[in-house]
Order: sequence, then C-alpha cells, then structure tokens
Amino acid sequence: MLPMCTDHGDRFDRQLWQAYVSANKVFADKVMEIANPEDDFIWIHDYHLMVLPTFLRKRYNRVKLGFFLHSPFPSSEIYRTLPVRDEILKGLLNSDLIGFHTFDYARHFLSCCGRMLGLDYESKRGHIGLDYFGRTVYIKILPVGIHMGRLESVLNLPSTCNKVKEIQEQFKGKKVILGVDDMDIFKGISLKLLAFEQLLEQQKELQGKLVLVQIVNPARSSGKDVQEAKKETYLTAKRINEVYGCADYEPVILIDRPAPRDEKTAYYAIAECCIVNAVRDGMNLVPYKYIVCRQGSSSMDQAMGIKPDCPRTSMLVVSEFIGCSPSLSGAIRVNPWDIDAVAEAMNTAITMPDAEKQLRHEKHYRYVSSHDVAYWARSFMQDLERACKDHYDKRCWGIGLGLGFRVLSLSPSFRKLSVDHIVSAYKRTSRRAIFLDYDGTVVSQSSMVKSPSSEVVNVLNALCNDPNNTVFIVSGRGRSSLSDWLAPCEKLGLAAEHGFFLRWDKTSEWESLAADLDWKEIVEPIMKLYTEATDGSSMEVKDSALVWHHQDADPDFGSCQAKELLDHLENVLANEPAVVRRGQHIVEVKPQGVTKGSVAEKVLSTLASNGRAPDFVVCIGDDRSDEDMFESILNAVSSSSLPAVPEIFACTVGQKPSKAKYYLDDTGDVVRLLRGLMPRTRNLETVPNSRFHLTVSSDKCPRWAVDL
Repeated sequence: MLPMCTDHGDRFDRQLWQAYVSANKVFADKVMEIANPEDDFIWIHDYHLMVLPTFLRKRYNRVKLGFFLHSPFPSSEIYRTLPVRDEILKGLLNSDLIGFHTFDYARHFLSCCGRMLGLDYESKRGHIGLDYFGRTVYIKILPVGIHMGRLESVLNLPSTCNKVKEIQEQFKGKKVILGVDDMDIFKGISLKLLAFEQLLEQQKELQGKLVLVQIVNPARSSGKDVQEAKKETYLTAKRINEVYGCADYEPVILIDRPAPRDEKTAYYAIAECCIVNAVRDGMNLVPYKYIVCRQGSSSMDQAMGIKPDCPRTSMLVVSEFIGCSPSLSGAIRVNPWDIDAVAEAMNTAITMPDAEKQLRHEKHYRYVSSHDVAYWARSFMQDLERACKDHYDKRCWGIGLGLGFRVLSLSPSFRKLSVDHIVSAYKRTSRRAIFLDYDGTVVSQSSMVKSPSSEVVNVLNALCNDPNNTVFIVSGRGRSSLSDWLAPCEKLGLAAEHGFFLRWDKTSEWESLAADLDWKEIVEPIMKLYTEATDGSSMEVKDSALVWHHQDADPDFGSCQAKELLDHLENVLANEPAVVRRGQHIVEVKPQGVTKGSVAEKVLSTLASNGRAPDFVVCIGDDRSDEDMFESILNAVSSSSLPAVPEIFACTVGQKPSKAKYYLDDTGDVVRLLRGLMPRTRNLETVPNSRFHLTVSSDKCPRWAVDL
C-alpha cells in the first residue's frame, strides 16, 4: 500500500495475496464466533484487515461495521497498479463507516472509488457519503490522539524524574534536538542526519553546543532494505562525529536499542526541538507525545528545577508527508528531501524567541489535550451508530461471489410494478402523461438494431391515439436518430439529447434551449484521442452534447478508459458551463441544467397551464439519467403541476437502487405493461404477403393471437 520507488518494488506475488486473504478469513471466523450482529458494533483497524469487512458482510448482511485506516492511502496513480485493487476497494466499501487520519488520505480513496469503480460521493451536512448499491458508506476524517492519562502517569514516575536529571547533567550547556523513529526506509533518518550535518557546516557557532539525539526503535522487519538503511544511518552518524566531534562533544547520539518508556519520556521533556522527517508515514504520534512531555507535570517540574508557573515552550519540525502535520499549525513543515530547507528549519526552531515558542506550544497543547484517543474513539463510534441507524429500514440481498461480494440495499416499498395495478389506475383517470426512456427501456440495450420493433410502434401509436394521453420518449439520442426511428408515431412527443431539443408531435417544430457550447471545442479532441486509443469505442457528436460510447470495447479496458476520461474531462471543464456524467457504457458532456428531469417538469407545467394537468403519470427508464425524471415527477406532487391526489408510477428497469418506487425486469416487461394500457379492442396490422387482415377482440382471441 505504501508508494515505493521502482528499485524497491517487487513483482506482485499471488501466493502472498492468498495468504493475506486467508489471514483475514481466520479473523472473520473468530469474530463470528462471538459477535451478535443484531446489537454489536465491529470496528476493524488498519491495512492488515482490508478484506475482513467482505467476509463479515457476507455472513451478516446487516452487520454494523466500522473501519479505520491508520496508514496513508496511496494516490490513484499508484493504487491502480495493484492487481487486486478492486477486491480491496470492495472490501472497504462493505463497511458502514471508513475513517482516515487526513483529508488527503480520504481524497485518494474517493478518487480510487471514482476512477476504478465509477462511484460518486457527495457531502451532506458535513458528512461525506458514497452511494454503493443502495447503501451509503460514510467517510470520516479524524486524526487519532494519544492516551493522555497513560503519558502523564509516566511523567510522574520516579524513574522518569531520575532519568531527566541524568540527561540534563549529560547535556549541560548544550541544546538537544530529538528524533524518535523506527528503523525504516520511509522514516528519513539519513536525510535528517544530512540536514543536521549541513546545519553544523553552515552555522559554525553551533558546533559544540548542539546535539542531535536519535532514538531508533527496533525495525519491524529484517529485510535487505532495512539493513541498507541501518548501515547508511551508522555511516552518516560516524562521519558527522568524526568531522565535528571532539573529546567531550559528540554531535550525533544514536540510541539503537529498545529504549524504555521512562527514558523516551525524559528525552522528550528536555529536548529544545523535536524533528520528524519521514518521507512517507501514517499518523505518527511522536510530535503529540513531545508536546505533552514539554508541558510537564508537578513531579517533572521539580526534577528539572522549573517553577510551576514558568511558561512552557516546544518546537516542532515535521515532514509535510506525515499524518499529524495538518493538525499542527505551529510546526515548521518541511519537504524531507530538501536538505537545505530542513537544515534551515532546525536553525529557525532553536533560535526562535521564547515568546514565539510559548505561543506555538500553547496552541498545540490545547489541541492535543482536547483531541486525545478517548475523544477520537468516542467520535468514531457516534458516527458509526449514525451510519447504521437505518439498517433495518431496507431490504438487503447479497450479490457477487468471493471478494466481489456486496449487499444490495433497497427500500421496503420498492416492488415490481403489477400490470393489473397500473391498468386499474389508468382506467380511473382521464388526463395522463407517459414518459419513456428509449435505449434499455423500449429497445433492448444489447440489440444491434436500434430502431423500434413493429410491436413497440403499434403500442406507442395506440397510446398516442387516445386524446387523454400525452406520451413522450425522453432519450439521450440525437433528434435526427429519434425522428427517423419513430417516424411512424406521428402523435408521439420526443425529447432528444436529454431534453436540449423537444417537440410535442411530428408536425410541431423542435424547441431548443439556448446555451454556450464553446466547451465542445475543448472536449472533442480529447474524446477523439480516447476513441483512437480504445478499440471498439466510438464518439457521437450531437448538437448539444458529445458522447463517448464503449459498449463494444473490451469490458474491463472500456470501463477503465471511461473512468480515466471522466476524470480528465472533469479537470479541464472545471470552469466551463458543462457537466460530465457517466451512464451505461457512455461518458457524456452536456450543457449545465439540461436533464431528463427538466423535460418532465416542462411538460407537466405546460399541461397544467393549459388546464390539462394530468392525474396519472408514469415514468419508466433504466439509466442514471432517468433518476432525474423520477425525482421530478415525485416532486411535482407537492407543486401546482399535478392535482392533489395523482396516480404516480416511477419505474426503473432492473432491480437496483433507485429513486423509483417500482421496477420491471427488462424491456419485454415494459412492452407488456404498455400493451396492457392499450384499448382492449385493436386492429392488427396486415401481415406482409398475406391476403387478409383481422379485427379481433382480445377478450375472445386465442393466446397465440394476442401475442402477435
């Protein structure tokens, strides 16, 4: 998970991944032995258990799961190289609440979800949420704190006080800069030593008066990289001591052994400055501990010979790449790779006036003492409870296999639209509005032939011929395509390009929305580039929009390219009056404010102003863009566009999270439902090459004839 240079990276090992998954499964088995999914909250920590939420969610669909990542989340450019990237993201998304230390880590995660899974997020009342198959996965940003009580108790230990006296005597007349790090290639210990060497070289007066004490915690691994980092650290320290040291002065003190807590605490207490120089790290609580120890305690004050009312000071030099950096506004932030800047920061820290040091310390101590680990845990659990409060308000189904498992969460009122139910409402009403999507609704999405079948044409004409009906096809297709395909339906209303163009019937003129379309000059060359780079993709140029289709491309590559294109276009169009959206196998750029929902609003308001406000509205669609229509007709109930108690049917095609209250399984279901709304007696079209045509009643007609 940590970004590494190419010379440190190894080829992905599938066996190690399987071992990782197996370890997570062991944890899952143990948790399931003791967990009560009805009442218990399960809180999972850090990158070691990233797929554990999937195993638990698979066993208990409504389990209350929180996850906190204590490590940095890499940028999408780095994360995308991981062969199991989707499995890890889906594992995390099986949680209800995901926590990060900083906004940068959360931003990287959200970017990965958007680019690799096509998920959108939104912020409501300060809470960030991802819509994932009907579930809202919340994101929390809160840095962890330290255990104040435990650290203060160590400060008051007699052994700590004795150690402080010993260290003070050892470094009498000298200023101490402290570093406390693991022996790790990411901690930047060697860079810190180089900066200290630079400082001694540039500021001759500090030689003999300034000491860097570097406490090196034992390495967590014993790999080749760690051994090389350790060797480099020792060689650099030795060189500095040989050049700038003397009989009674050693500029660099390396403590390469397990240092007890009282000794570390004593060094924190006496250090003028603490430096954390990691090139990549998680939260890192060393600066917090340093601040609390510099605040001291009654026992520590007595040991150090400080009056209780004496102002306290502390100075921090921190890498901009560590998690705690954003919360320490008084610290001097540095790029650890910039040796000169780090040396200058150390010099600034030790020469800063005491009054300024005091102000910075007070600000830091207020934050650290009020945002301790108890506050962090309390805050996370409160948000987890809120995230899980509606678990039993929805119906849940588990879908997917293996690590691709997820839960589909739908409203209890979401049900299949019954033909009998809608026909009954249809008969009770006298003014009706019918809105239909085209692709995936009346014409199969997978069909190579995009013109409607004769059956669809007959059904649409039958509905349009009823003077009480207003029927519209609302599509993202261009007006020329819709005009050609639906030419036999003379009374059918058409809304092309998501409503940018609209006409009420074949004899009326197209109405268009005025808009600034200069952005098309920016978008078109970008889409052409992606079309050339993606075999099977195509670009559709409309009057009001540009659409990139990838239905015929390789599914995985096409999806990946669509996410890339979406991200690219959002960046370049940030200040343009255009919106970029991703639909089913498409990426579309269109003018702002042009949606299928605006079509529904315009038609309903026009009918109402003409005294023909409908008392029956049905809206059927299968795509994300159709959600705007569903929302519009549902909102129209509370407006003056519809009568007080209208019959409203918002229906999506396929079982999926939707603003619609009903669903139909496929286009066949849609056509059967519309056929049910036709008059019960109808004329059959003349069969080609036949010598006769029939007029029949469906009441007495055999089943095979009704199906014609």
